[in-house]
Amino acid sequence: MTLARALLSFAPVLPPFYDTLFAAFAFILGACIGSFLNVCIYRMPLGLSVNEPKRSFCPSCKYQIPLYHNIPLVTWLVLRGKCANCGGRISFRYFGVELLTGLLFLAVWLKVWTWGAPGWPPQAWVLALPYWIMAALFIVATFIDFEHFIIPDEITIGGTVAGVLLSFAIPTLHGHESNVAGGLWSLVGAGVGFGALWLVVQLGKMAFGKKKLTYEKPAPFTWTRRDQEADFIVGAEAMLWSDFFYRGNEQVLMQCAWLEIDGERFENAAVRCECEWLHLDGRKWELVKTDVIRGEVTAVTFPREAMGFGDVKFIACIGAFLGWKAVVFTIMSASCLGALIGVVTIAIGRREWSTKIPFGPYLALGALLWLFVGPELVRWYWMLTFPPA
Repeated sequence: MTLARALLSFAPVLPPFYDTLFAAFAFILGACIGSFLNVCIYRMPLGLSVNEPKRSFCPSCKYQIPLYHNIPLVTWLVLRGKCANCGGRISFRYFGVELLTGLLFLAVWLKVWTWGAPGWPPQAWVLALPYWIMAALFIVATFIDFEHFIIPDEITIGGTVAGVLLSFAIPTLHGHESNVAGGLWSLVGAGVGFGALWLVVQLGKMAFGKKKLTYEKPAPFTWTRRDQEADFIVGAEAMLWSDFFYRGNEQVLMQCAWLEIDGERFENAAVRCECEWLHLDGRKWELVKTDVIRGEVTAVTFPREAMGFGDVKFIACIGAFLGWKAVVFTIMSASCLGALIGVVTIAIGRREWSTKIPFGPYLALGALLWLFVGPELVRWYWMLTFPPA
């Protein structure tokens, strides 16, 4: 099937009534699932339960929203993006996630509702369930990564486990009839994805593993603990302490003109920090028991990564659902998309925009491209590059 025919296959052609009914159900189901995904996107990064409280609540006044004010898509439009209780603004993201989920569920249904189209099993519609689950995971991962620059383990590791189990149950997910073969190929896909990006992380660590900043005039810094996290501010740069410790064995080195640890002052101090400890002149402080560190630095060396380890686990999830070929396509297409966005932002004088976009959304978009048109794109590109004699 050529790329043009693949794209045309999605065009509506006055389907029978039951086709329209199933398609409408897919969209409505997706919008309802999107309402729950909004709960996950808001609560998971904050460490809140997605089950308690069971009802959604207003981010401003914490009012628990009744069912008649929690109708997907409709409520946001009727209330004009405001809370019915306090009138506070409700982000457009809530409406957007519901709409996006509905459209993705509909697109997946149109993709699999083929009844024996070339390259698909006779009852390919059963693939809607795993693809819907995968799309939901992608949406949560994308929006959390955009806002918090993390992808929770519940999405990456949980998604990988779900992909493997679904592949055992529905082996046609990987083009096999044997349940064992489907599950094993899912494990291969997860392993290839994890191994490929893990290698990128290791090579990136070797090439770009440290970033050193020096200051002609000592720059102020503060380290402020809040629960199990800490805010670290050096000059005009504000960071999270956990951002430096993907593996847990990294170190932050600081040459301080002066340093104050919970009120105890030191002059001309060379400081070595681990994730949980600060070392100075043979002494060490446990950071979880330290409230505030402040001072002025003349030089600071940060560890840094080519990408976050959450991306490594995320590509394993993608491989578990879509297989090793999709992993290769996803990594290549995500890299191309990232490079394209970088070029565009530089061209319009907004280079800082691209530096604020994490890699997880690119991976999710690359995987969706594979799901809908990936094999056709590969065949089209291959025929274009190596035309038959």
